[in-house]
Amino acid sequence: MARPVIGIQCNHFVAEGVIETQLVSQLSIEAVAVVANCTPLLIPSMPDALDIDDLLAVLDGVVLTGGRANVHPHYYGEEWTEQHGQMDLGRDQVALPMVRNCVERGIPILGLCRGIQEMNVAFGGSLHPEIGNIPGKHRHRMPKNCKDPEIIFALREKVRLTPGGKIATMLGTENIVTNSLHGQAIMRPGDRVIVNGVAADDTIEAIAIADAPSFAIGVQWHAEYNAIADPVSRVIFEALGAAARVRYHSRIAN
Repeated sequence: MARPVIGIQCNHFVAEGVIETQLVSQLSIEAVAVVANCTPLLIPSMPDALDIDDLLAVLDGVVLTGGRANVHPHYYGEEWTEQHGQMDLGRDQVALPMVRNCVERGIPILGLCRGIQEMNVAFGGSLHPEIGNIPGKHRHRMPKNCKDPEIIFALREKVRLTPGGKIATMLGTENIVTNSLHGQAIMRPGDRVIVNGVAADDTIEAIAIADAPSFAIGVQWHAEYNAIADPVSRVIFEALGAAARVRYHSRIAN
C-alpha cells in the first residue's frame, strides 16, 4: 500500500555565498519517513513556483520546520527593525496561507520552532523577536558558537504541559524536557491558538489549534532531532503519521 505524503517546508538558503537553494534538515526528512512512516515531499519557499491548492491536493500532512529567518513582523502589524533579524519572505508567503488551508481542509499540520510561530501568526497572533530580552524571561538560545549537535540539541528546557490539553493527553504526561533553542517566540496567541505548554519562565512552548478537524499542533522545540529515540518526539511524529493515514484514506476514497 502506498504511504501517505507529508510535505516538509524548506527555507531559502544561499550556498557558498552565491547559489540560491532551498534547504531542509535531513533530520526532518528522516522523522517523517521513519517515525511517521510517510513519504516526505519537500516544499520550496517559492510562492511563484507553486499553487497552494494544487499542492495540498496531493498532501496528507505538512511539517513546518525550524529556520534561521524570523517571520516578517508585517504579518502581525509591526514595522521591521534590525532587532527582528533575518527574513525569508518567500517562506512567509507559502507557509502562512498553507497553515490556514491545512486547518480548514483537515490536513494534519505540525509546526516545529519557526513553525509554531507561523501557526500563531496565521491565526492573528504576534511574536517577539528576542524573548530573552523581556524582563522575567530567560535566554532560550543554544550556547554561542557551539558546533556540537549533542550540546546544541541537549534536553535543557523544562516544559509544563496543560493538564487535559491535546499534547499532554497525547504524551501521557504534564512535564517534559525539550531541546528548545530559539530567540523569536509567541507574545500574543492568535484567535484559535490554545496554549498547551509553557517553559519555566512562562514562554509559550506548545500550542494546538481550536476546533481543527485534524492534527494541528505546534511546538517551540526541535522534535525532529533524535525523533526515533526521544520518547516525546517519537510520539509526536507517530501521531502525525496516524493522522496522515486517516487523511490519505479519505483522499483516495474521493
